Amino acid sequence: MRSINRFGSRSTADDVLAGLDLRGRTILITGCNSGIGFETARALAASGAHIIGLARTLEDAQSACARAGGSTTPVACDLADLASVDAAVKAVWGVGRPLDALITNAGIANLPTLRVRYGVEMQFLVNHVSHFLLVTRLVDLVPEGTGRIVIVSSSASTEQAPKEGIMFDNLDGRRFYKPFTFYGQSKLATALFAKELSRRLAGWGIAVNSLHPGATRGTNLNANLGLPFRLILSIAQLFMKSVAQGAATQVLLAASPLVEGITGEYWSDCQVAEGNVLLDDPLIAQRLWTVSERIADMSIGAAA
Repeated sequence: MRSINRFGSRSTADDVLAGLDLRGRTILITGCNSGIGFETARALAASGAHIIGLARTLEDAQSACARAGGSTTPVACDLADLASVDAAVKAVWGVGRPLDALITNAGIANLPTLRVRYGVEMQFLVNHVSHFLLVTRLVDLVPEGTGRIVIVSSSASTEQAPKEGIMFDNLDGRRFYKPFTFYGQSKLATALFAKELSRRLAGWGIAVNSLHPGATRGTNLNANLGLPFRLILSIAQLFMKSVAQGAATQVLLAASPLVEGITGEYWSDCQVAEGNVLLDDPLIAQRLWTVSERIADMSIGAAA
């Protein structure tokens, strides 16, 4: 792909934001309490943005916001609990600020045993369905013409997702369950969501992009790996990005004027990249939207 800006794989979040004044902007980030999410919050806050930081518990969110510094609002949001996501939506609306950017950073990976909630496998729930609910119910807070929505996906959306993309007949893992395959599926779902959302918001001038942050050391994402994989990972970390480098692409998409007006793309290393070929299939993205909407609506309705 042709380079469209000066940043790349070794750029950091601070590099991307150097010289930018984000005072007056409000940016929401899920998973603000650790790893790439915390670094994203810290860097954006240091440039003047007001951060609405979401974490699994209010205590985690408060601690992260205090460490990030600057102007912040902590919000509890347990992505494994759709009622908690619904409560977080209400809390964010209660803040009374437009969301200049919304970053769905939080995620889980490679759960060793099958876990099902609301009729779907847990990685699909946390990584995709909960963020789908959060974004679609907050999108009216995103300003027309300038707003940005940044969906964190992964190269696993290409490398580990099943050939058919989304196993609509096996979202609960009852037919079979493989941790890496279901992680790949969940991350393909996030990228498909971004693609479909970009189409639906095109007339409002809201940019929606997905990204692969890159293999990054110092995150909690691989905490569920078994011992053999952890040993391999400990060696591989020597060649991985730092957390500051891992945060660069999502910070670029959330705040940099260099990417203004670009929407519907999949990014890696601060550049537009090749994603899963299924991202060009609007039918699977539309079907996923309908299924995700049904899961979220039914689950919130049942909890009410």
